[in-house]
Formats: sequence, structure tokens, C-alpha cells
Amino acid sequence: MAQVHSSIDPDEVARFSALADRWWDATGPFAPLHRFNPVRLGFIRDRVAVHFGREIRQTRPFSGLKLLDIGCGGGLLSEPMTRLGFEVTGVDASEQNIGAAGAHAEAQGLNIDYRASTAEALLEQDRRFDVVLNMEVIEHVADPRRFLLDTARLVAPGGMMIVATLNRTLRSLALAKVGAEYVLRWVPAGTHDWNKFLTPEEIRSFADGEPLAVDGPFGVTYNPLSGQWRESQDASINYMMIVTPL
Repeated sequence: MAQVHSSIDPDEVARFSALADRWWDATGPFAPLHRFNPVRLGFIRDRVAVHFGREIRQTRPFSGLKLLDIGCGGGLLSEPMTRLGFEVTGVDASEQNIGAAGAHAEAQGLNIDYRASTAEALLEQDRRFDVVLNMEVIEHVADPRRFLLDTARLVAPGGMMIVATLNRTLRSLALAKVGAEYVLRWVPAGTHDWNKFLTPEEIRSFADGEPLAVDGPFGVTYNPLSGQWRESQDASINYMMIVTPL
């Protein structure tokens, strides 16, 4: 029998599953994501609004659009996307994460289609989405090129995918790996493998020869004085890219 391809890295799934009940603790191991959320939410909202010609001042500006949050974790993006009007499907390889996400959404009265599944399974089901969020996931998978192409295939014609990840630079090694994990203790030690960080050039190279346009990088930087993240031209640590089918 032919081996079925999977992007899942079992060690990465186990690491995040062990923290599943802490996703919504703003002072816990996912505190950096809670601080990071406002800038990435703003980026998603503004770029999607321009792409689809939506007015963000409306109550639910993205009604009628289907969104996939792949590697959704506890739902930190899925919930606000639902409030903006998207029909959201949240997918994660960890059943524990999906359980935590579903319980929190139910308590908030939000209808989100959470699934313990994979990008490969969605492709087999011939699912397509107007917007795919591929946020802080690609650096945790077994085959990042295959994962990028698989998730891009989940984008419906005329849609878009937003990718967020960490750049593999000496600066990110010092700050995002050593500083965040061992000095500041922002995240548990071992959360990231710097060798699996991806440069913007590598993200672009994954799409070479494919019917895809790749824009970016759009940098994101942290201001230690204000404690806030903001969009920046500096993509040496965190950055986002926009992938659109041609």
C-alpha cells in the first residue's frame, strides 16, 4: 500500500497538545500570541478587505466569505474572525487543541466548525475557502514546501492565503529563540526549532513553477517599551506573506 503523505510532525503536535488547556490564559504559555493577536488581526482584516472590496466599518464586513484557520490551536484567531462575519472552519492536528477551542467557542456562543484534521484531509474532501490563514504553523510541520502548496490548493479561485512565520536569521536566533524561551521565559523552552524557521526567499521558492503569486514579506516588530507589536519594514524576526492563486 502506498504511504499516505502527512505534513504532521508528531513531536510538535504532542508539545502543543500538552498545553491545550492554557490557550486562553493570557498570562500563560501562549501570552506572546495574545500580545501578538492585535497586529495580526489588523493585518488580516485590512488585507482581506482590500482584496474583496469590503468595508471594515460594517458590523460583520466579511459575511458570505469562508475562512480556514489551519493549525488553529485554541482558536485565538478563529473566534475574532467569526465575529467579523466569516464562516470559519478551524483545523488542528491535536484533538486536545480542538477540544479546548470548541469548549471556549461554545461558552462564547460562537458557531465555529472545529475539526481535528489536516490540510491533506481537507483536500481529499475537495474543500475550498475564500481565505486561508496559515499563521505560525509552517515552521512546525514535517515538510514546509508541501504544506504551503497543499494549503494554497485549499484557496478558492479569487481567494487568498496569509502566511505568518519566523525568519531564520541570527537576530531571530538571539531574540525569538534564546531570548524568548530562555531569558524572558515568554514561551516554554523547546517551543521553536530555529533550524526550522523559514526565510522569505524560501517561502517564495516553494511557489516556483506553481500558479501562485507571493507578496511580502511584511515585517512585524515588538516594542519593549509599549509592550505592543506593530507592522514594520523589518522582517528579520516575524513576518507575513500573502499567497494568491493565479
